[in-house]
Amino acid sequence: MRVLVTGSNGLVGSRACVLLEQRGHTVVGFGRGPRRTGGEYGYVSVDLTREAEVAAAMEAAAPEVVIHCASMTEVDACEKDPEAAYAGNVNATAAVARGARKAGAHLVHVSTDYVFDGDAGPYDEASIPNPRGVYAVTKHMGEQAARVLAPGCAIARTAVVYGWPPVEGRLNFGAWLVMTLEKGQPARLFEDQVVSPSLADNVAAMLVELGERKLGGVWNTCGGTVVDRVAYGRALCEVFGFDAKLIVPTRMAELKLPSPRPLKGGLKTDKVRGELAAKPLELAESLARFHATWKAARGH
Repeated sequence: MRVLVTGSNGLVGSRACVLLEQRGHTVVGFGRGPRRTGGEYGYVSVDLTREAEVAAAMEAAAPEVVIHCASMTEVDACEKDPEAAYAGNVNATAAVARGARKAGAHLVHVSTDYVFDGDAGPYDEASIPNPRGVYAVTKHMGEQAARVLAPGCAIARTAVVYGWPPVEGRLNFGAWLVMTLEKGQPARLFEDQVVSPSLADNVAAMLVELGERKLGGVWNTCGGTVVDRVAYGRALCEVFGFDAKLIVPTRMAELKLPSPRPLKGGLKTDKVRGELAAKPLELAESLARFHATWKAARGH
């Protein structure tokens, strides 16, 4: 099939492009600025907040499936610049959804566990969102835009995505933690935030399957283990051989962050386990793969 991936320079988008290519599809990646990834697939620099630019680029790409990974994901940056967050998470999604509908393409829209308030997680696909903060609200609005403008689309919610190598200029949580601990520096992690850490390659595999099978509805495309961030850090130390004493438990209120974050979060993965061939990885397997790619990148 002809598959278009937005955010193809990003952590999940770049992996989705490679996987789609390996599976024999014709792939076009949309990204901001110059191409920053390998692969043989096509690439177009597109500003997704400019609707006319998106419409022209999507018409030229003529996709059968669109996987929309692009997003403004820096939670505190969204809080400080709501106009940019709205443009990147709502207007851009609307433009991509309109383009997908016009092309007759199936849309897979990538969203987040942050659409929930974090009062009663982990959440399943039928849970009612209650977003708090600009990032969360704009991501939830993006879901609604996708539903309205591309009926039958898939809403794929993920959480705390990590992988190696990190994207240029953007450190994901796992990569930041490895680089901090590798230097022997302490890492302050929240003991009171529960999440579903997700390996980027695993997320990409689930998104690709939703696209290939043209599945609609809501899907929790994330890691299979719900843990607090301190437990994640200690598990990572064990796999990588770092000193677990460098993990310093802290509480979110102590840091006085600009944007609210859900505390009791995480996503239930019963639906994807039951219906997708690409299964959510448990934390031990996810960290083992993360470690293997880290070692390979260092030539070990």
